[in-house]
Parts: sequence; structure tokens; C-alpha cells
Amino acid sequence: MERVSAKDLFEKDEPIVMVAAYDAATAEIIDDIADVILVGDSVGNVRLGYDDTLPVTLEESLSHTAAVARGSERAMVVGDMPFASFGVSKDRSAENAARYLKEAGAGAVKLETPVDGGVSVDTVRHLSQLGVPVMGHVGLTPQQVRREGYAVQGRDEGEADAILERARELEEAGVFSVVLEAVPESLGARVTEALDVPTVGIGAGRAVDGQVLVIDDLVGMSDGTPSFVKEYADVRGVMRDAVEEYADDVREGGFPADEHVFGGGEG
Repeated sequence: MERVSAKDLFEKDEPIVMVAAYDAATAEIIDDIADVILVGDSVGNVRLGYDDTLPVTLEESLSHTAAVARGSERAMVVGDMPFASFGVSKDRSAENAARYLKEAGAGAVKLETPVDGGVSVDTVRHLSQLGVPVMGHVGLTPQQVRREGYAVQGRDEGEADAILERARELEEAGVFSVVLEAVPESLGARVTEALDVPTVGIGAGRAVDGQVLVIDDLVGMSDGTPSFVKEYADVRGVMRDAVEEYADDVREGGFPADEHVFGGGEG
């Protein structure tokens, strides 16, 4: 089975479905549904207990990306390069990006680019020239949280223009798509109209070419979700109910029952 490619995304006649996920079991479940599985650095605050994405190491990111690649066959797997794993030098950026393709089995990497992120644009250009498929990311860039916080980006005209210009620069540098995070719907529409490569929104409105949500958010695993998230299930509640029932059974002697134990031999 051939995986979804950048060319496939460019030629799609319907919106792109992207899900951020972090393990083989989840990847196996969603592989034939999602077009793209993003192994986001959001693994840090979603699964690893960090306050934000900044502590995520390259090795942690590669490990989760490899797990998703092993659990999937069809979806494009995109590894989200963590803070300071790119942009420090061209050589180091290239070495780290190549590990996602060579070791983790990813089909592409994603780089965040703040509005003043010329270094990221240069890195994208260098990686693209080397043959590494790169997904861009503008708007809210969580790796800049210590500087910018988690506020919606592009509300004023100057900031919106800067985000649009940065997206254009990323396209010129060679990205095959651009993630737009937490921007007004009107700006999502402007960027999508201006680019030839597809846009994927997360809190970017309805005029983009696709959508991405974190799996824990969309299935109701998270303890609180952003306003732009629609929860399609209450997995957190189901899990709590199941564990509470299990705990009651253990404490009251209902588990294990006869059908859950092995018969002993005569001795």
C-alpha cells in the first residue's frame, strides 16, 4: 500500500484530514481515515506531562514518530521538529531532519516559523534542496510560547500582513503545505487564496484546505480543550467509568471471576 504523498495532498478535491497522534495503536486505528498523521511536539504537554512543547527532545520526537510509522501503512507521517532541533545551523538542521526520514520512517517534517523567523525560512529552503519534504507552520507557533503566549495571532492588519508574507516566503522556499494555527478566519482565507500549496488549519476557520486536531482533544481525552476544538467523544469519561468499575470489582471480590482464572492441576 502506497502512502499518501505531498503530490496527493496537492491534487485532492476534498479537504485534507490531518490528526496529531503519538503512538502505534492510535495510528493503526486512524490510518485509513486520516490523510496525514502529524506527530506533533504537542506530545510534550499532551502525553509527556510537560507544561508546554519546549522540553521535548529530538530523541523523544523521533521515538514517537517511529511508533506512528510502525502503526500505519497509508497515511503520510509528518514528524514535528522540536524546539532548537532546527535553525541553529544548516548542517545540524539537515542531520536532524534526515533522521526523521531515515530512522523514524516519516514522510516529511514540520517546522514552526514565527513572523520574524527568517532562520526557519532559510532552513526550509536548505532542507527542500536536499530532498526533505517540509510542512510549514505559521500563526500561533507554540515553540514561541515563552515570548508570545498562546494568543490568537494576526488580529491587527500589520500582524496579519506579516503572517501572510511569511507563508508566501515558506512556499517560495519549498514547503508542500502550510499549517495555520489560531488566526482569524479572514486571515486563513487570505493565506489560502494567496498560496498554491494547500493550507491546513487548526483554529483558522473554514476557508482553509484542510483541518488538523489533536487526537486527545477530538476524542475527549484532554482535561479541557481550546474553543476551536469539537469533541466527538468522551473517552476520558468512558475510561474513568471503566476503571472505577474495575476498582469496585477488585475491592468487592468480583474480579477475577471463574472465567478469568486458570485451572490448577492435581498436586
